[in-house]
Amino acid sequence: MSQANASMRFALLGSGSKGNALVVEYANTRLLIDCGFSAREMERRLARLELTPADIDALVITHEHDDHWRGVSRFSRRHNIPVWLTPGTQAAKATDVLATTELYSPHEPFAIGDLELFPYPVPHDAREPAQLVVGNGDKRLGILSDIGYATPHVREMVDACDALVLECNHDPELLAMGPYPASLKRRVAGKLGHLSNNQAAELLTQIDATSLQQLVVAHISESNNRPELAQAALAQALSTTADWVHVANQSEGLSWRSLVNR
Repeated sequence: MSQANASMRFALLGSGSKGNALVVEYANTRLLIDCGFSAREMERRLARLELTPADIDALVITHEHDDHWRGVSRFSRRHNIPVWLTPGTQAAKATDVLATTELYSPHEPFAIGDLELFPYPVPHDAREPAQLVVGNGDKRLGILSDIGYATPHVREMVDACDALVLECNHDPELLAMGPYPASLKRRVAGKLGHLSNNQAAELLTQIDATSLQQLVVAHISESNNRPELAQAALAQALSTTADWVHVANQSEGLSWRSLVNR
């Protein structure tokens, strides 16, 4: 592992329907949340952050959909990295061979090295999907994606975070007019699908966002949304300017963002 990092920070390797992965680090621990690209592509994208697979202590997987799972088996075995996942995700991918399997409950916190993880269940059409809040005892990063709607428990979990990676998958009008077949449109907009810009913005008005240092648009659809629409919706919810809201895209992700003491 490279030199220990004094502040908690995170970066996205890519975000969208073609692949998702996020790196979070603090002190001597570095975790990869989801692994939705091929093993070779994961290595290439890590190198953009000046990382190698040897720098990763563990993979933590939110659910089994291919855009979050694609590289898990080969990447974990090639680099001997343990994989943390829910029992439901393990059952959904029972034929995949992993380097080492560690199970976590979406209802119970756990720790990996210097980082604490607070998983929580979300309504999504997967076997046992979870999202995560990651903390170091001082700062908290909320990760909220692949969710059809925000339950009271979801709002409680992401309340008062210092950073939030928030799904803004689609604009309802663009989705309705877009190229997807009707069945897929219903799935995306349904209660087990994905958040729209307006749903994400509404969530922000229902939580304590006063501690937010970083707000990131994630899992934005390339067919049914535009970055400026998502930024405008979230900025309006927080009474701030659109340029304060970062966008993680499919090809480049998002470079390192640090959470600093104020």
